[in-house]
Amino acid sequence: MSPVFPMLTVLSMFYYICLRRQARTATRGEMMNSRRAIESNSRALPINVEIVQYAKEVLDFSSHYGSENSMSYTMWNLAGIPNVYPSSGDFTQTAVFRTYGTWWDQCPSAQLPFKRTPPNFYSQDYVELAFEEPVYPTAVHVLETYHPGAVIRILACSANPYSQNTPAEVRWEVLWSDAPTKVNSPQARQFTPCIKQIDFPTNLIRLEVNSSLQDYYTELDAVVLHGVKERPVLSLKTSMIHINDLDEEEDEEKNGSEMDNLNKQFSLAALREWTTNGYFDKLPYELIQLILSHLTIPDLCRLAQTCKLLYRHCCDPLQYIHLSLQPYWTKINDTSLEYLLSRCTLVQWLNLSWTGNRGAISVSGFSRFMKVCGSELVRLELACGHFLNETCLEVIAEMCPNLQELNLSSCDKLPPHAFNHIAKVCNLKRLILYRTKVEIEDYDLIASMMGAKCKKLRTLDLWRCKNITENGIAELASGCQLLEELDLGWCPTLQSSTGCFTSLARKLPNLQKLFLTANRSVCDTDIEELAANCTRLQQLDILGTRMVSPASLRKLLESCKDLSLLDVSFCSQIDNRVVLELNASFPNVFIKKSFTQ
Repeated sequence: MSPVFPMLTVLSMFYYICLRRQARTATRGEMMNSRRAIESNSRALPINVEIVQYAKEVLDFSSHYGSENSMSYTMWNLAGIPNVYPSSGDFTQTAVFRTYGTWWDQCPSAQLPFKRTPPNFYSQDYVELAFEEPVYPTAVHVLETYHPGAVIRILACSANPYSQNTPAEVRWEVLWSDAPTKVNSPQARQFTPCIKQIDFPTNLIRLEVNSSLQDYYTELDAVVLHGVKERPVLSLKTSMIHINDLDEEEDEEKNGSEMDNLNKQFSLAALREWTTNGYFDKLPYELIQLILSHLTIPDLCRLAQTCKLLYRHCCDPLQYIHLSLQPYWTKINDTSLEYLLSRCTLVQWLNLSWTGNRGAISVSGFSRFMKVCGSELVRLELACGHFLNETCLEVIAEMCPNLQELNLSSCDKLPPHAFNHIAKVCNLKRLILYRTKVEIEDYDLIASMMGAKCKKLRTLDLWRCKNITENGIAELASGCQLLEELDLGWCPTLQSSTGCFTSLARKLPNLQKLFLTANRSVCDTDIEELAANCTRLQQLDILGTRMVSPASLRKLLESCKDLSLLDVSFCSQIDNRVVLELNASFPNVFIKKSFTQ
């Protein structure tokens, strides 16, 4: 009879989990996910007329391929009806994010990842779309026209962007999420994932993408939101539960609930009194710290509730040397920062990208956090931090004397004069000002100053710099001969006939990445100079040139043994046959050739 009792225990646990799952799905809505097999014998009541609407407006985004004063390849193309779909191909009327693939992670300037990033956080970019009517979503269609598959998460927001009233609470709910997957075909498709029902109407949808598995830029044309005005009511009866439904929680729900309780979980009042701490009393303090260093922030929150010993370990500032709050951007607010104050006094790397928008973090809350926790900061990531103003930059300059890396990309609400405070940060080694309102009238003057003052400069991104000329490039190349990366993509005033590219090749022998994207004048002479002088080159983008021949490319590939990326898309002399031949001869090089529609 002895084996019966363990079996009864297992069955009891199985029954308990089933009941628990039923109760949760009944109260929180059924997960309409392809991985689920919950079958219901009811339908939503009352029956509503479904509303179908395209995005009315693009509210916010993290990056795009196009320029700020154009519509080509910009996120603004997601507003309104489709421009391209169902056609496939590379079209300027679509929305395209700034990067694709893993090339940006392989550059010399690539940043080390933050520790404790949750394994289920894959998002690299996002775009937020407003719709006319708030609805309870029943479906979301994403019209992808080229190299689909980058969308990995769709969220809905409770805040109405067109309401005059400030909401007391802003909630974000994940409608659908998945890990990045490889889509084999570059052709257009309508992507319609099975979404979860939510308990509030929404007219604000956010797409998050990960393009690391893409062979080229994903192009999006439109987003369609289906929904009803009245909240659907689901029956509590279920006839079958799939074995996969026995998971404890969805990863997103776990992280969300844990971060909701961030302000409570570090409370000593919740801890029970125990006479001993078990085997943990016998372990060295440093060993326990090492074990805990592998936990995510929500896991630390949960562990802190178990006993006073582990509470002390979980609150030790040494656990927060590197702190990334970006994965929890939906939950971070002033209160969260206040409760982290005492634990972040030694923080050196801090990632607040995407956090604090729509009033979640105030200027006073951020300033207080910097004043207490900024003294040891070396790296500060604030991408898309729309709560930032001039006061915030002033506080950073005053309270972060050791700061070496500052990322303000897409902080497009900061006024131009606010950036004057950055000049007070004396130890900066890395500064990202992509999509900010920094006003520069004479790029040649800036390049000349860099050549004179920044002798150790390693990386420079001048993407879409409209008025830099061969004079500025000459000054830059003469003074910054340690440059390893240079992006001159979409700089229309640079012409090969002036000798600017051959001069670069001769003066910058350490170049590992050179982007000359969309410069139609790049010619064989430039490629041959690169082959002769820049043998360490790893990435070269000459998309769009009409004057480069297969012979010069072969010389380059033979000379630059470390070359891993060569983008010859829309190069008129390089056809598919040439690409196939070069791929056969140089199999370790990813030679990208994109064709017109």
